Amino acid sequence: MFPPFELRDIIDLSGRSWGERAVRVLSAYLEDYSSQEITAAVQAAYSEERFDTAAVAPLRLFDRSTALLELYHGPTLAFKDIALQLLPHLITLAARKNGETREVSILTATSGDTGKAALEGFRDVAGTSVTVFYPRDGVSDVQKRQMTTTGGGNTHVIAVDGNFDDAQTGVKRLFGSERFAADMAAQGRVLSSANSINFGRLVPQIIYYFSAYADLLQQSRIAAGDAVNFVVPTGNFGDILAGYYARAMGLPIRRLICASNQNNVLTDFFRTGLYSTNRHFHRTISPSMDILVSSNLERLLYEAADRDGEQVKNWMEQLRESGSYSVGEQRRDWLSSVFYAGYADDAETMREIRDLYEQTGTLVDPHTAVGGCVLGEYRRNTGDNSLAVMLATASPYKFAADVLAALRGKEAAAGKDAFACAEELEQLTGVPMPPQIKALRDLPVRHTRQCGSDFESMRQAVLEELA
Repeated sequence: MFPPFELRDIIDLSGRSWGERAVRVLSAYLEDYSSQEITAAVQAAYSEERFDTAAVAPLRLFDRSTALLELYHGPTLAFKDIALQLLPHLITLAARKNGETREVSILTATSGDTGKAALEGFRDVAGTSVTVFYPRDGVSDVQKRQMTTTGGGNTHVIAVDGNFDDAQTGVKRLFGSERFAADMAAQGRVLSSANSINFGRLVPQIIYYFSAYADLLQQSRIAAGDAVNFVVPTGNFGDILAGYYARAMGLPIRRLICASNQNNVLTDFFRTGLYSTNRHFHRTISPSMDILVSSNLERLLYEAADRDGEQVKNWMEQLRESGSYSVGEQRRDWLSSVFYAGYADDAETMREIRDLYEQTGTLVDPHTAVGGCVLGEYRRNTGDNSLAVMLATASPYKFAADVLAALRGKEAAAGKDAFACAEELEQLTGVPMPPQIKALRDLPVRHTRQCGSDFESMRQAVLEELA
């Protein structure tokens, strides 16, 4: 079962710092770590050198019914930093506790943000290496440049000919291969992951749900026990799954609003109970959500199936064999009582970016804008206007061309690179460009390796990189 948080425990968080909140939540899960060890890891991960605000994930209200949870104040300007600045400390400590002397080799696939966050988190961490696969044409220009310019003696970046699902499937095959495990062991390495298939990636994300609620209490926006909604743009289902875990622990969450782009496999699943990848794959302006196989949904299915692992295994086999499975009407109804799902296409997303800026002065990236679209739909369809927290998952400057086009029209960004668009966006809005983006333009590209999406190509690419 999930470690319970009583209402008094949640109230107590409202008067505490981000670091203190993080230690409380993490301690509920990391029973093999002492309070001193967790505290030291939290202090190292969320230092002033790494995050540009002591709040780490500050909450800002638009109006009486909508708040924005800013999750992009870390070194790579995306929500993944909150987990991936902490994970290296947890992994290296676990290795020491278990007497592991081999190098911990992190292997991960990314749809855009996980890659750079993992590279930055593990860069030059003693006893580790990190290899990231990304879809060659499936990330934004800034996301690609963030990864390919990464320094450090233990970082490796490989472009895959395919989409994120291809990269993720390939990584899963590598993890499941006895042959590849033997290859790595022969090099003195043991595999681990920075994807959310690693539970250590998920647990830190639970923190900001509790922190947001504590901020609302501290600001007297809600009374203790009031239920709020959380709006989560999601592709691989890890971020919103952390919200479900927070809810299961006792955090008063009314609905988790699952926001998808045109790759709306999750929307259809929550509405019908049928998960089907037999559909067209769209490349969108919210590329981190361009996913058809949402790996973390499997963990939610485990809860929906009353923790019947065999049932979940059967569904996953059906997905591999036929591209679909159905959970049935009863389970669909339970899922729908917790989650609401909707989606937005690119045109709606761009309109939401413009409307939010014009109405509130807030600049958001395309993924966050997808969440705003779906929140509007949810309120129109349900009449529920209770307070909702929108998760802002990345800096708008990571997608400057699309954000500029949303505000000024597509011709404004035509023929300009990401950096020229970022400069014009800064001049137009007065919202400061993050220094990480400014510095990125002049960094040399260090990683150029490419490979196919088949198992053997990915295996060979990793071994050559690490040799």
